[in-house]
Amino acid sequence: MSVTDTTSGPSLKDVLANSSKKTAKTTSADGLAAATNSATGKQALGKDAFLKLLVTQLNNQNPLDPQDNSAFVAQLAQFSTLEGITTLNTSVNSITGNYKSSQALQASSLVGRSVIVQSGTTQVDTSKSMTGSVTVPSSVSSVKVTITDKDGNTVKTIDMGSQKAGNASFVWDGTKTDGTKAAPGNYTFKASTTIDGKGADLITYLPATVNSVTISQTGGELMLNLAGLSSPIALSKVQTIGI
Repeated sequence: MSVTDTTSGPSLKDVLANSSKKTAKTTSADGLAAATNSATGKQALGKDAFLKLLVTQLNNQNPLDPQDNSAFVAQLAQFSTLEGITTLNTSVNSITGNYKSSQALQASSLVGRSVIVQSGTTQVDTSKSMTGSVTVPSSVSSVKVTITDKDGNTVKTIDMGSQKAGNASFVWDGTKTDGTKAAPGNYTFKASTTIDGKGADLITYLPATVNSVTISQTGGELMLNLAGLSSPIALSKVQTIGI
C-alpha cells in the first residue's frame, strides 16, 4: 500500500534542474513528516505504519543522492525488530488470558473448602471439634490458648502444657469452661506463653471456610474471602487447603 505525499514538494523535473541545491532532501523530510501524521494519527508507531513510512521515504528520496544502502538495511532491521516485538506482545497477551482462565478455574475449586490461615479469629461450628495450631519460637514450659466470644467474654482457656519449638496443635471441642456447648459464631483465639520471664503472644493458625474468591484484573494474586474474617486473605498466606 502506498502513501500519498500531501506536501507541495518540487516535481522530479525541478529536482533534476536544481540538483545542486539538493532541495529534494527537504521534500523527503517534509513528506516523511506528513506521512507519519497520516499513517499514525500521532499515535504509537506500529509495523504497518512503519512500512508505509519506509515506502514513502523511498518514493521521496533524491534520485541524484539516493538513500545509503547501510541506512536502508538498518531501517529494514528496525522493521524486523518492530514486527518481532508486536508478535511478542500478542503472545504475552495470550499467556495473560490463559493465566486468568486458570485463576478462575482455581478460584471455583476453592469456594466452600476449608483452609488453615494465620489468624486470631474464625467462625466456629461448635457442634464439632475444631483444630488449630500455635507457632512456638523456642521450648517453653507452658502455652495457653484463651478463647473469647464476639463480645470479648472468655469462653474457655486451653492449657497446652510445655511445648518444643515448632508448630503445636490444640483442639477445642466447642464447650465452655462449665462443660456446656457454646453457641456457633465468631471466636477469637489468643495464644500466650512466658519467654525469658516475660509474657509473649504467639501466632495462631485457624481453620476457615472460603466463602468466595476475588480475582485480580491486573494479574495479581487470588484473594480469599473467609467466613468470620472481615478482610480477605491472599492465597499465598494459606498454610493448608482441606476438604
